[in-house]
Amino acid sequence: MTAARSLPTFTIAFAILYLLSVEFNWALFTYHPALEEFGLLAQKPKDGPAMYWYGWIATSAAGAFVIAAAASRVPAGSASRLRSGLAWAVPLAAMLAFVYILRGYFTK
Repeated sequence: MTAARSLPTFTIAFAILYLLSVEFNWALFTYHPALEEFGLLAQKPKDGPAMYWYGWIATSAAGAFVIAAAASRVPAGSASRLRSGLAWAVPLAAMLAFVYILRGYFTK
């Protein structure tokens, strides 16, 4: 597995998985700062607010790593051109999707 082949795939997969993780709250763990403890998967706030961001990042990174590792097994060819082109387009589309999801914060 070379970084040149797997990095574009990782980038594309991470952007998509992060968007899905935030939208559906797929967190591998939750941090409760008031209690200074971690909980497995997404949990309801206990004593104060819960922080899901760390779990979303972990979910996205683990999933993108698995996808990039699987994609590195595919023979190199025309797919590499497609991946390198999408490596900037998909994260840009994900950012625009976040602007849409958070549009209430911009209009208030």
